[in-house]
Amino acid sequence: MKPLSRPARRATLFVHVAVSVGWLGLTLGLLVLGLAGALTRSPTTATAAYRAMKIFGDWLIIPISLLSLFSGVILSLGTAWGIARYRWVYTKFWLTLIATGASIFALRTTIDEAASAVATGPDAGAATPSLVAAPSVALTLYVFMTAISVLKPWGPTARGRRARAAARTTRTARTTLKARTPRTSLTPRTAASAPARTTGARPGT
Repeated sequence: MKPLSRPARRATLFVHVAVSVGWLGLTLGLLVLGLAGALTRSPTTATAAYRAMKIFGDWLIIPISLLSLFSGVILSLGTAWGIARYRWVYTKFWLTLIATGASIFALRTTIDEAASAVATGPDAGAATPSLVAAPSVALTLYVFMTAISVLKPWGPTARGRRARAAARTTRTARTTLKARTPRTSLTPRTAASAPARTTGARPGT
């Protein structure tokens, strides 16, 4: 992929950080609603909690998770970080991919089942453990990914070390070639326009 220009890199970074923070906040909100539905003794409160979770799930989970994944991939491929050059980037990529799939195909399904249960009247208590456990695991995962994005631990992978070594060799070769290139004081144009020196006796002698 062609390296991103500075404005494009900044715009992509802004989008990635914004949606990642939004995903973290969304998961925290789902956890609070899941706890409210699980701990309350009021059927009205449980119904409102699960219906609110369904609204968040239907409107926000898919776009936020996919946008976070795609912006992260573009940012990695369009900069020197790459996807497989550094361990923390590689780890974060796979964790984001897993979290996206789990949120879209598992969490939303569980939320829909709980909302359907409270809408038809049966007790929704059987669905409450997963609606507390899933956001709790997801929240821990997102906090961990945020931490490694800030700290950038573990260093480069084997592929990243090879890429750095190749780049270092290329820079050294260019520096050596530049040092060996002879420097001329006059360019061809200035040399042609310079007055020619004459040999022999001076005029008048």
